[in-house]
Amino acid sequence: MTSRGTATTSRTARTTAAAPRLTGIDAARGLALLGMMATHVLPTFEADAQLTPTWVGLAFSGRAAALFAVLAGIGLALSTGRERPLEGRPLWAARRGVALRALVVAAVGLSLGGLEVNIAVILVHYAVLFLCVLPFLGLGVKRLWALAAAWILASPVLAYLLRPWLLAADPPLRLGHNPGWEDLATPARLLGDVFLTGYYPVLQWLAYLLVGLGIGRLALASGIMPFLLLAAGTAVAVAAKLLGTVFMEDWGGRAALQAQLGSDYPLAGLLQVNLAGVEQSGSPWWLASSAPHSGTTLDLLHTSGVAAAVVGLCLLLGRLADWLQLDLLLPLRGAGAMTLSLYTVHVWIMASLHGSPLPAGRTSEGVYWAQALAALALGGVFARLSWRGPLEWLGHGANQLGRGRPGR
Repeated sequence: MTSRGTATTSRTARTTAAAPRLTGIDAARGLALLGMMATHVLPTFEADAQLTPTWVGLAFSGRAAALFAVLAGIGLALSTGRERPLEGRPLWAARRGVALRALVVAAVGLSLGGLEVNIAVILVHYAVLFLCVLPFLGLGVKRLWALAAAWILASPVLAYLLRPWLLAADPPLRLGHNPGWEDLATPARLLGDVFLTGYYPVLQWLAYLLVGLGIGRLALASGIMPFLLLAAGTAVAVAAKLLGTVFMEDWGGRAALQAQLGSDYPLAGLLQVNLAGVEQSGSPWWLASSAPHSGTTLDLLHTSGVAAAVVGLCLLLGRLADWLQLDLLLPLRGAGAMTLSLYTVHVWIMASLHGSPLPAGRTSEGVYWAQALAALALGGVFARLSWRGPLEWLGHGANQLGRGRPGR
């Protein structure tokens, strides 16, 4: 690399380090955390034979976790050059930092995997996504958007073709539980589950990080960009959901799948809330669904659009708060800045309640709001004091160590 190129890269790194933190991004991350907690604590289906969706299932299932993943991509873009991606040695240093941070997240996720809890813990998949996205950190916005579009189109088809082969293995390459330390002894089954047969299949979910990288490479601090994200994200989300409805209801997709599964199978409710765990094979109509956690092209488009719209809205709210000179988003952005710590505590709390009836007078709504308000209060305190969460501190230390800047 020439000296001029080295100087330009150094200036880019200094500019990135000095750039102000976008509070709207942290606020969106806080919303994603609260939404994921809601799907863990509150019922997403009514207790009936047809699995009638609740408002929680309709509003948050699939969308909150996807928002969390898209924001991961945005965060990586913001830490690796924003509109001007890093190059050369700074880029390789950033990749090492992200890789070491991913190992911290994976260690936390594998530890949580040993708990008895009715939650699909995302952290191991999240860490693997960080590792998988490393080759793309140096790409500019146009290439990222082209790659994201291709991934959204191709990865669901590839998953549809590969899943039956993995499930036909003896034993099937599916865990049926959260990844834990003991699963490292069966790497083929662990990788098969993480990439294709598990709750958050990395093969398709990499699309969310690519979308997030593409968003993070935009000029998010400019006047019009949040409006464009809100408008474009809403349009994509609505169009994908409408097209999925046309395929399923008007063109006979749901009737064909119902015939395959049997008339008593509660497919209608599952299509509205969650297809995770349903073996989507034997009919190409599975690829035409926009159901949450189906991992289809329309699902990826819908949830990515929702995520972009939420990010645009939160950026606008952050700008409004700055204009009013009131930190209206303090609790939400504080919680969003320490999601790893708060998510881990939430999983531990839910594990302590797993399998036991709630005390007299306690309801799932009360359990949720107690945790949500505690997360907001704790996040507000940490943000006001400019503290990192304990696990965020570990992740930051690993990142700085990888970048060759220990102690910073």
